[in-house]
Amino acid sequence: MSKHAITLAGLLLAGTAFPGGFVHAAGTVGQITHLSGLLTVKRPDGTSRVLAVKSEVGEGDTLTTEQETYARIKFADNGEVVLRPGTQLKVEAYAFDQAKPESDNVVLNMLKGGLRAVTGLIGRRSRNSVNFATATATIGIRGTHFGALLCQNDCLGVPTITGKPPENGLHVDVTDGAIVVQNPAGQQVIASGQFGFVRSATTAPVIVPPQQGIQVTMPVAISRNAGAGRGVGKAKENECAVQ
Repeated sequence: MSKHAITLAGLLLAGTAFPGGFVHAAGTVGQITHLSGLLTVKRPDGTSRVLAVKSEVGEGDTLTTEQETYARIKFADNGEVVLRPGTQLKVEAYAFDQAKPESDNVVLNMLKGGLRAVTGLIGRRSRNSVNFATATATIGIRGTHFGALLCQNDCLGVPTITGKPPENGLHVDVTDGAIVVQNPAGQQVIASGQFGFVRSATTAPVIVPPQQGIQVTMPVAISRNAGAGRGVGKAKENECAVQ
């Protein structure tokens, strides 16, 4: 499995502009950079709206991708997340000041669906400050490019070696770096090239054989930036693939 470099060049001061050079308003933590289909957001004040490319994402926002929709979000520290169809992701917390590493704090809550993520500057300098929460376990990062798929009787279209839908629970795969998956039942480090599974919040995370692993993949148009040398997800036609 090839590794993907995390490019952090061009990072500007938080609060004035994102690393890509686009200016953002106070309270904005990210921006939609790629989109295919319908993406909606529910703001902390309860209002909802449809988002487009260059729409801003704020702390407390809940993003929802509809059928056949992929959305890519670039955050202020240059981290990126790609959402697959049928996903809900809430930005529970996002604190970043380039000059104050001690204030770093990122919590992204995947309520349903699946994603791929490449962590940014926060993940490099304050790796314990970035966490992805789900109903079954929390994913901590170690300078990481990883995928996560939460099946809750909604993964019928995901291929497996048996031809049956994946088990309900959290499926993870790691392309680069490592993740720590933990819940009250235990924890498991999953390194590059490995796959993991968590059946429920009361079942300990485990490593699964590659032939049983589920890898979240994304379309080429969403997973790559032309000429940027950076990818978020191994691009395939299928959303997820059995290894």
